[in-house]
Amino acid sequence: MTTTLAGGRAARRQTMRRIRPRRSPAVPLLIALWAGAAAVLWLWWDNTPSLADNASKILAAGRITGLLAGYLMALVVLQMARVPALERRVGTDRVARWHAMTGRYTLCLVLAHVFLTMWGYALQAGKTLGDIVQQTTDSINQLPDMGKAAIGTGLLFLIGILSIGGVRRLIGYDTWYHVHLLTYASVYLTFWHQITTGNEFAVEPSAKTFWYGLYGVVTALVLWYRIITPIRLNLRHRMRVEAVIEETPGIVSVLIGGRKLHRMGAEAGQFFRWRFKAPGMRFSSHPYSLSAAPRPDMLRITVKAIGDHTSRLRELTPGTKVWAEGPYGAMTAQRRSRGKVLLVAGGVGITPMRALFETLPGSSGDITLLYRANSTQDLALWGELAKIADERGARLMYAVNSPDGERPDISAESLQRKIPDVDNHDVFMCGPPGFAQSVYEALRGAGVPARRIHHESFEM
Repeated sequence: MTTTLAGGRAARRQTMRRIRPRRSPAVPLLIALWAGAAAVLWLWWDNTPSLADNASKILAAGRITGLLAGYLMALVVLQMARVPALERRVGTDRVARWHAMTGRYTLCLVLAHVFLTMWGYALQAGKTLGDIVQQTTDSINQLPDMGKAAIGTGLLFLIGILSIGGVRRLIGYDTWYHVHLLTYASVYLTFWHQITTGNEFAVEPSAKTFWYGLYGVVTALVLWYRIITPIRLNLRHRMRVEAVIEETPGIVSVLIGGRKLHRMGAEAGQFFRWRFKAPGMRFSSHPYSLSAAPRPDMLRITVKAIGDHTSRLRELTPGTKVWAEGPYGAMTAQRRSRGKVLLVAGGVGITPMRALFETLPGSSGDITLLYRANSTQDLALWGELAKIADERGARLMYAVNSPDGERPDISAESLQRKIPDVDNHDVFMCGPPGFAQSVYEALRGAGVPARRIHHESFEM
């Protein structure tokens, strides 16, 4: 059984009103972040006296790694704050990659800071490198706020270990997600020793003011966008499950009703983080894309059962309360720069592509959708897609395995045969990482510039 949730021309008119092509602010943001790092380096240099012996040199190295680690910790939290300018314009997946990279650099700098500082203290006390463990214990016991810093550092390394790809897959998404929230506690615990023991903040009141300001702004953003904004959104719209419908074996659509849902500002191609207040699901928050254009009274997600949470969705009953955060994602019509558009979907990646297929403005022949699945039985929402294609004069193609299991050819050559002017298209793409990478390479080989290939991964 399938369900159609279509907005037709009204959805396209709404999309057209929102199309205001904008450049991603990623480059200016990166420049600002590097400028902040340069300011930290200058602060260290300006407060570093002549280094007469090895102990002073080692302590100076410990100070700069500590300052940079403190700066990056603020950025790590900022990247978790779900600020709309980042989530909706830079792209959630790109921000997630920044967050992961910044976290790795922070861990390395923290490790270097602890080692170098304790080594320098040991040398100043007339000890050797072999006494570093004892020196660390003494520093924790004697210096202000060092006990809290030690606990925060331990939490930071625990989070880092559990975020390693193989370990993360073993512990599951929900465990990783909730452990990851300990980052806030870690940053809070390590912050205070920076102020009380940091040489730069003791001699430069303006530096202390800047540091308080940096962490204060980041804290305010987290409180506003992670706590206050979701509370306001859910109190206003009061969402609930209206129905759960099986689209194909293993894939279900969840219809979600509420009040004035069109005022949430969601667009085709975006997603929310959903929490369903049902047994076993209350404490799980997962990202699922909208699989149809938002309506004033209804949203829809379509999900494949690949884990505990997704498998439980089919058991939801009408009336179940829903808690949502969003909308997030930058893969919207605003990325479009050409008249012609190719949409490429792999598996359940069809969900945002289906919404875009319906709503992207275009004349007959301008919009093409290529849907990759293992078999024709796995082509979820196919009836809806065929109806949309017929109504709009759009082109709908699918690529499935042959009866003997051979995978279809999606190469630069095959794309050019099927779509001769593919290099003059914008391409929106969603699917598993391996599929997305192979299609990306095929598109580049077919002459599509990287700036016109728009894709996001929601495996976060």
